Amino acid sequence: MAKIKYRFNPESLSFDKVRTSFKVWIIKAFTFFTASIVISIIYYIIFSSFFDSPKENSLIRESKQKDLQYEKMKLKLDQISVVLDDMQQRDDNLYRIIFEAEPIPKTIREAGFGGINRYEELEKLTNSEMVVSIAKKLDVISKRLYIQSKSYDEVIEKAMNKEQMLASTPAIQPISNKTLKCISSGFGFRIHPLYKIKQFHSGQDFAAPVGTAVYVTADGMVEKVEKSDHGYGNNIKIDHGFGYETLYGHLNSFNVKEGQKVKRGAIIGFVGNTGLSTGPHLHYEVIKNGEKINPINFFFNDLTAEQFDQIIKISNNAGQTLD
Repeated sequence: MAKIKYRFNPESLSFDKVRTSFKVWIIKAFTFFTASIVISIIYYIIFSSFFDSPKENSLIRESKQKDLQYEKMKLKLDQISVVLDDMQQRDDNLYRIIFEAEPIPKTIREAGFGGINRYEELEKLTNSEMVVSIAKKLDVISKRLYIQSKSYDEVIEKAMNKEQMLASTPAIQPISNKTLKCISSGFGFRIHPLYKIKQFHSGQDFAAPVGTAVYVTADGMVEKVEKSDHGYGNNIKIDHGFGYETLYGHLNSFNVKEGQKVKRGAIIGFVGNTGLSTGPHLHYEVIKNGEKINPINFFFNDLTAEQFDQIIKISNNAGQTLD
């Protein structure tokens, strides 16, 4: 019940009851209501400055969880990348070398993605920078894994063919040379026997009597049987596959024909003195992927370590070739 207010009337010397008009009552009520709202707003501002609402607390916890999960994903992707680096290192420097495959160029392994922006839609999302960063890492790792998978497919195929590859790799001397006395001139620059100038000698010479048997040094197929009175003279070229070829020059006669398959150790011809030659000998070449390489490195099935050292010294000491 509202209190009744009185006011002293000096004229009548009495207390008169105070009557409030409706207008005044409305003004007071409005003032009170407005003041209450202002005070509430001030209280809310002060409270929210120091305390979070339940919804804000929930959003903060959710945001922290997202950041934590992002860091965990980033760490896992970094760990996967380190493992993948190790796999690529072993692949290029071990597996592919063992099975004679060229290392995969770094430009291919680390090639980027061209064309349109692959992350345009992701950039519209909240926390787009975080999402795009993870997406880019995943794309890079996925591509590297794909390339590594294809590399392993190639290595596995080569491993399955390893036995055939070993049989097709030149590995013995082309004539019987157990005493190592047949070695004449080796691979490298030598004095030409006729022109008397320094010239590159692209094979290994074996001095031997006419008619000495010549053996094929690895499995393969006879690519060429040529009779000639100049250059290599009568010569045979064998295709061994896996990038290997061998050539046998200055022969007296042949024991094979073109297209014939031969096994390592088979007699394919006989030493002669044909073509550009100053004495009976066999000129022997090893060719890998079209490039002539030193045959002395392909006698490992015939020689001990000591014999190999000896044959290298003999080969390097010869200053002049026979062809």
